[in-house]
Amino acid sequence: MPTTLPVPIQFELPEGWRAEPPDAVGAPGAAFVARHPQPDAGFTANITIDGEYRPDTATLSEIAHESVEGLDQAATSVEVTGHREIGSAGAPGLTQTLAVSAVVGGVSRDLVQSQVYLAMLDVADPRKRAVIRLVLTATAYQYPYVLGDFQDFVRTVRPDTGTDS
Repeated sequence: MPTTLPVPIQFELPEGWRAEPPDAVGAPGAAFVARHPQPDAGFTANITIDGEYRPDTATLSEIAHESVEGLDQAATSVEVTGHREIGSAGAPGLTQTLAVSAVVGGVSRDLVQSQVYLAMLDVADPRKRAVIRLVLTATAYQYPYVLGDFQDFVRTVRPDTGTDS
């Protein structure tokens, strides 16, 4: 069963990407999954969204490290190849890039993941923090071709205030 996000968000998918039910594509912990129209050698690049309330004091860097540890349990190897803070004090974020070797569908694959962590703070009480994670996973070969789509997608993500402007 797909998870729900702790706060509602809005976003626009890049052209050609298709939303898929998380359970149907083997991503039951995701709140949202989109897949690229062109698989590469049997693997379909995908964008997933998940998130959780994080009222603790963990930094986004620590939360990203938790993600690496979790992925390390399921993959053959995981290496952080890039890591940087983005955003502002009022809307902090972090990006990290991972080189992942994993067996997917019985086939050993070299994958690249771009992870973006966005902290959304309650304006009335900044201790109430939700962290949304946006993840692009692609083969090492296809990654440079789909990264621009993912970056365009990330730029469209914003809180859903329930009012259209």
